[in-house]
Amino acid sequence: MSDTSYVGAIVESYHEVLAEFPEAFVMGEDVRLALMGTTHDLVDEYGEDRVVDVPISEQGFHGLAVGAAMDGKRPIVEHQINTMSYLAMDQLANNAQRLRHMTDGQVSIPITITIPSAGAPGSASAQHSDYTYPVLMHLGVKVVVPTTPTDVKGLLHSAVAEDDPVVVYWPAKLQSTREEVPEETPEIPLGEADVKREGDDVTVVAVGETVRMARSVADDLDGVSVEVVDPRTLLPLDEQTIFESVEKTGRAVVVDGGYRTCGAAAEIASRISNEAFWSLDAPVKRVTRADVPISYSPPEEEYTLPDEETISRAISDVVP
Repeated sequence: MSDTSYVGAIVESYHEVLAEFPEAFVMGEDVRLALMGTTHDLVDEYGEDRVVDVPISEQGFHGLAVGAAMDGKRPIVEHQINTMSYLAMDQLANNAQRLRHMTDGQVSIPITITIPSAGAPGSASAQHSDYTYPVLMHLGVKVVVPTTPTDVKGLLHSAVAEDDPVVVYWPAKLQSTREEVPEETPEIPLGEADVKREGDDVTVVAVGETVRMARSVADDLDGVSVEVVDPRTLLPLDEQTIFESVEKTGRAVVVDGGYRTCGAAAEIASRISNEAFWSLDAPVKRVTRADVPISYSPPEEEYTLPDEETISRAISDVVP
């Protein structure tokens, strides 16, 4: 075991996957300089052919990644800003996600895309503060949100090994967190949730940085036993682990830092309501950010985002 930060786990994971997969390469804006602190020493160890700086043209370099994947490579595209992925949407939606189907399986598109999320809090303002994964989930793109350094290592390895596009989100509020990480890269398949905290009275399904908030709330509550489930992969979603938890507790709160309408929390809450209805003793509650652009103003930004107080209040609403 070694004491490892979230960002340190990303760096180690990039080195490990480039060593294991000779067909893999990393590309992005200023990745050779490790602008985001995640690609340290990669170009020194693997050279400029496998660590590629690209021009500021998201549509263009995502198209390059799709072509490389069709040619047998495993491109890893690193974004510096979360909402820049919107600029690449045509390549993601019309090509990366659909070419396997459109060619009747003649090609696979093993692209991994990493995106820092969500820019907030921190006065990143409206254009840099989104969680973009609901759009990708709607399109059928596999989405991963690791919340611990151990999860980072296991899930990035699984994403790069996948033969379909996978988008991996690094929650900004977690990147300074640390924990003891096994020396051997843990095996964490896509679509496997993790029960981060056992409990009996209410299930809190939390995504990204809200996992940490939910655990903190659970530790501080008196007289209420809270189980915290971290999906880790939003698509495919590990319904079985979530439903088993809800069947045990009879109550559910779903927490996500993304928007409320058509968001990840809406999808998870809907599945619980549809498939675990007879286990519920109270309606499913959602805790999300407000459906408004994030303000540059820190107090306004804080007001729109989920926090420990809103999670605690939602738990109180469903537990008598």
